[in-house]
Amino acid sequence: MSLTLLYRGKNVRFTMKLNKLHWLSALTAFALISGFIVHLLVSADEVPASPAYQVSHLNEFEQPKLNSQVTAVTMKLAELQSQVLRLNALGDRLAEEASIPEQEFNFQQMPPSGGPMQSYNEKPKSLTELLTAIDALETSLQHEEKQLQLLESVTLGHHIENSRYLSGRPITKGWLSSYFGVRKDPFSGKPALHKGVDFAGSENADIIATASGVVSWAGERYGYGQLIEINHGGGYKTRYGHNKTIKVAVGDVVNKGQVIAKMGSTGRSTGPHVHYEILRNNVQIDPKKYVYRKAKN
Repeated sequence: MSLTLLYRGKNVRFTMKLNKLHWLSALTAFALISGFIVHLLVSADEVPASPAYQVSHLNEFEQPKLNSQVTAVTMKLAELQSQVLRLNALGDRLAEEASIPEQEFNFQQMPPSGGPMQSYNEKPKSLTELLTAIDALETSLQHEEKQLQLLESVTLGHHIENSRYLSGRPITKGWLSSYFGVRKDPFSGKPALHKGVDFAGSENADIIATASGVVSWAGERYGYGQLIEINHGGGYKTRYGHNKTIKVAVGDVVNKGQVIAKMGSTGRSTGPHVHYEILRNNVQIDPKKYVYRKAKN
């Protein structure tokens, strides 16, 4: 789906594979966050001169209470500043993923604003009321942060869709040491079915993902030692066994070529190598043609 924005008299058009609901969430999040940032900056810069904030005539019993409230406001503002910085980082990443020109959504600067001057006659808020308003703002920021994180996941999910094509070897250095099919078992010496291929190499060598996907297993499994399993969608999974150390966790999104583990000899193994499997609809298939397959551009 494409979207056209009117910015400073010019049409800016960009495209992402998101449905209307996702676009609405994105635009709402950007608008609300921009408003929150302006609110925070304006509130922090203004120093009210109202008698409600004058402290010169406070008695000895009121002063400690006021000091406590001022400290609470200061701490809340610091927390909100941290949240705004996180939202800026998320916004920058989303804008980059969507290929939006930097000048259109610059989260490091205040958005343009203006309008006629209006008089302000509302009764000034007390520090207690300010704390209540800041708490409400913090809740809204947390909600918008979750919305942006969800949108980020959707955006990244579309990126996975384009790079989940299985191809290449699960190593950067090493050699193919055992093929798929019937072979002599290295422990018993009897014929046994080998449901993957082995790549031997040096201990601590990099093990890489052969396609983008989501980690569905990361830990010990009988026979495999330290195992990683990645779900690539479309019924395809890959497994990487006998690792010395694992660099990812269940639920992590990994990219094609990303280092996910270090080569080892854990589990049922005679030396440093990675046991590599490809599963289609939960059945192991010969990885050979995928190993020698050329990657998509």
